[in-house]
Amino acid sequence: MLTSPAVSPAQDEQTLREDLAAAYRLLAMFDMTDLVYTHLSVRLPGEDHRFLVNPYGLLFEEITASSLVVVDAEGHPKQETSWPVNPAGFVIHSAVHRARPDAACVMHTHTLAGMTVAAQTTGILPVNQMSMEFYGRVGFHGYEGIAADDNLSERERLVRDLGDNIGLILQNHGLLTVGSTVAQTFYRTWYLEQACRIQVAVQSTGVPPALPPESYILRARQQFEQDEDQGELPWAALKRKLDREQPDYRN
Repeated sequence: MLTSPAVSPAQDEQTLREDLAAAYRLLAMFDMTDLVYTHLSVRLPGEDHRFLVNPYGLLFEEITASSLVVVDAEGHPKQETSWPVNPAGFVIHSAVHRARPDAACVMHTHTLAGMTVAAQTTGILPVNQMSMEFYGRVGFHGYEGIAADDNLSERERLVRDLGDNIGLILQNHGLLTVGSTVAQTFYRTWYLEQACRIQVAVQSTGVPPALPPESYILRARQQFEQDEDQGELPWAALKRKLDREQPDYRN
C-alpha cells in the first residue's frame, strides 16, 4: 500500500525537474551511464503518488527539465509525451517508492565498478574512509533475472532486502541508492560508486586489504551520519558547474 509522500512543500515541481535533470547530466558527465538504460526518479508533491522519470530513448546527456515525464506508481505516463516511457524499467523504483516514504528519490546505476562489486559476494568492504559511510547500510538482493513488471513477488523481496538501508547491491546487476532529496541521493550514488571503484582497485593489486577494527569503522560511519550537510554543499557546486557548461538542463 502506498504511504504518504515525503517531499517538502518547498520542493515544487519545477525545482524537482531541474534537480533531477541535473542529476542525469552529472551521471553522464562522470561516465556513470548505460546508454539509454537505468533510471533516476523523484516523487512529486501531492497525495496522488506521481513521479518524474526519464523518457525512454534519450541519453542522460540529453535530459532536460521539460523532457522528464510524470508517471504514476506503475510507471504509466500521466502527461502527454512524444517519447515512450518504459514501465518495466520503473519496476524497481516503484517498489522502493511504495515501501519507503523517506525515499523521495531513487537512483539506479549500471557502472563498471558497481557491477563488478555486484558480481562479488563480499558487498562493500571498509577498505577506505569513503567506504565506511556505507558499512552496514547497504543491502544485498540476489539475482532473479531482468526486473519485469509482472514479477510482483520479486518487488516484495527487493523491498525486504533494501530494508531501511540507504543503498542496495543488486547481485549481477548494479547499484541502487535512495534519499529524501535529489541532492542527498546523488551524494550517496557518487560515494557508493567511489567505494566500489576503490574496492576494485585494491583487489586488483593482489595484496590483502588492511581493514581497521570494527569500532573505528563504526565511529567513522557515525561521523558521516552526523554531518548535517547531507550532500547539499557539493550539490550546489555541481549545479554551478552545470550552469556554466550545460545550462540547457534547466530548459
